[in-house]
Amino acid sequence: MDQIDKQIVKELQLNAKVSMKELAEKVHLSSPAVIERVRKLEEQQVIEGYHAHLNLNKIDRPICALILFESKDCKGLAAFCYNHPDVLECYRVAGEISYIVKLATHSVETLEQFIDASMPYGTPSTNIVLSSHTKESIEPFIVKD
Repeated sequence: MDQIDKQIVKELQLNAKVSMKELAEKVHLSSPAVIERVRKLEEQQVIEGYHAHLNLNKIDRPICALILFESKDCKGLAAFCYNHPDVLECYRVAGEISYIVKLATHSVETLEQFIDASMPYGTPSTNIVLSSHTKESIEPFIVKD
């Protein structure tokens, strides 16, 4: 990736809905040149997709939690999380815990139901999120030389 590709990636992280014409203006290239560069970045899987950032409160998921697991059944826990509608992310990690699960749910009651249902797979430690400082609120990750 050259500096122009890095600038394209930065601009797309800030606004994935930017038009190719506007993106071209921001990186000082023609629209066809930018379209070709974006296509190549997608083919190389530097850009893996475009996503909408949802307001969880607006979709009736006001309770967000990070649950740390000392897992007894890693494959079972991974499958359980993959199939659970409240799970946003699930990470296998090294250290004292084996999984970190991020979920957004309707209520404390549905959070409790998730915890109870996950108990056969390991020992959970639940942390309710009070506030979030996401990529959208800080400078996007920029590939360095």
